[in-house]
Amino acid sequence: MKCLRKHPFPVDAYFHKSLVLGYAGRPEDFQPLIPPCLALDLVDNTWAFAAVALVDTRHLRPHRLPSALGRDFLLIGYRIFVRYTNASGRRLRGLYILGSETNRRSMKVLGKLFTSYDYSLTDIHWDTANDCDTINSSTGLQVSARQVESDPILPKQSPFANWREARRFAGPMPFTFSFDASTNEVILVEGCRSQWTPRPMIVEANHVPFFDSVGLRDLTLANAFLVEQVPYHWRKGKVEKWRP
Repeated sequence: MKCLRKHPFPVDAYFHKSLVLGYAGRPEDFQPLIPPCLALDLVDNTWAFAAVALVDTRHLRPHRLPSALGRDFLLIGYRIFVRYTNASGRRLRGLYILGSETNRRSMKVLGKLFTSYDYSLTDIHWDTANDCDTINSSTGLQVSARQVESDPILPKQSPFANWREARRFAGPMPFTFSFDASTNEVILVEGCRSQWTPRPMIVEANHVPFFDSVGLRDLTLANAFLVEQVPYHWRKGKVEKWRP
C-alpha cells in the first residue's frame, strides 16, 4: 500500500478559486520541519516562507477521465517554499507540504491512499460577498481578504519591497516534493497549468492555528493573492534516490 502514496498516476482538476496567503519567518524555525534532502527557498538569506492555500477545487480525477466523474471539494493546504537538487544536478523550486485539510471524507481517504500530503477531515465554509472572500474551518482557521481596486498593496510588515518581488512567491511552484525516510526516496510531482494570473488581495483577517501547532509562531504576513478559473494538471510522481 505504501507504494500507492507516491502519486502513481497523473491527475486533472479545475481551480474555481484559490486564495493564498504567504508568510515570512526565521529560517531556523522552518528548518526542523523539512526533510534533509530539501533546502529552504530564502530571500536575502534572511527570510523563509510558508503559505496557506485555500482552494475551491472542481472535477478532480485521474487524467483522461471525463470531468463529470471528478470530485468537488474545498482544500486547505499548508506548505513551505523549498529547493531541491535532483539526481542530474538541476536545482528545482517547489513546495513541501506540511498538512492538508478537506471538507470531503472521500477526498481524505483518496488523498491518504495516493499521496503523502497528510489529509485530514474538517468543516470548511467559504463565503464570497462584495469582492470579499471569507473562509472558516472547525480547526479555528479564519481568513478574510478582498480584491484590490487600485495598485497592488502589500501587507505593512511584508519583507518584499513591491509586488514584483512578492510575485516570485505567488506561484505556481513547478514542483511539490515528498520524502520517504525509510527508503531515502524523493517523490517529485510536477504541476502544469494553462494560465496563472495572480491578483493581489488585501487581508482583513488571517488566523491560521496550524502554523502555531507546528512551531511557526512568529510569522509575518508577506503577500496574498487570488487566482480563478485555472485548469490544472499534475504529472505522475517521479521517484529518485537521495544520496546525502
